[in-house]
Amino acid sequence: MIQTTSPKKLLEKYHLKPHKGLGQNFLSDDTVLSGIADAAGIPEHAPALEVGPGLGSLTRHLAERAERVVAVELDNDLIPVLRKEFSDCPNVEIVHGDILEFSPDEYFADGDYYVAANIPYYITSAVIRHLLEGKARPKQLALTVQKEVAERICAAPGKMSLLSLSVQVYGKADIPIIIPADAFYPVPNVDSAVVRIALYDEPLVPREKMDDFFALAKAGFGQKRKTLRNSLSSNLHISGTDAEEKLRAAGIDPMRRAETLTIEEWTRLME
Repeated sequence: MIQTTSPKKLLEKYHLKPHKGLGQNFLSDDTVLSGIADAAGIPEHAPALEVGPGLGSLTRHLAERAERVVAVELDNDLIPVLRKEFSDCPNVEIVHGDILEFSPDEYFADGDYYVAANIPYYITSAVIRHLLEGKARPKQLALTVQKEVAERICAAPGKMSLLSLSVQVYGKADIPIIIPADAFYPVPNVDSAVVRIALYDEPLVPREKMDDFFALAKAGFGQKRKTLRNSLSSNLHISGTDAEEKLRAAGIDPMRRAETLTIEEWTRLME
């Protein structure tokens, strides 16, 4: 197994400190790092995208598996570190930029690629949707997020949220790895988990209807404590009677709440 340099030693070497504003907690357990790289499911001769390589601990494991690794890092201070540490790895390309402004189409125009990322919870939803809605779509993602966020992403009807809906419409999500807080440096306050998302060949909702689908879902989840009848009435600016008729036409009890609906039911409601 690859033995990476500990994040603490690398930070000391380059006279750096973790950037709290960017939610930086660096993984330091090689067994976990290897497991994340495995969860990404990268076949031989396939390219990989890494979001937020940080000090490059996961990058080493990805480079061993992927034909090419494109690592996108936002932190100015870490770019020279990454470029120096990976000067001996011709299959690793360090890109300085914001993943939300990064265009996978420009780097993976030939088709399928695989994603691995250790991302702060506050941009989880935005990053996932950005990657899943591009023309060059990944085949699979392995995302390290807070354990609670991972559980929300993988939730079943009854505990669904806008986040779980926005992921599960694109692929099947599961949690292959739980990561204890002490596997990171500095140690965060909560445990983390890896969410693996195996993408469907096509989303469960036609692409041309995706905006309408999410507009409806946002209206339904807009007031979680309310019934769908009241939430849709309020957020779609229609009468309660019209909202009830719309729900009944889709075979949905108006007294249900948004978190109980399946993707199929949301799709029927959109029609």
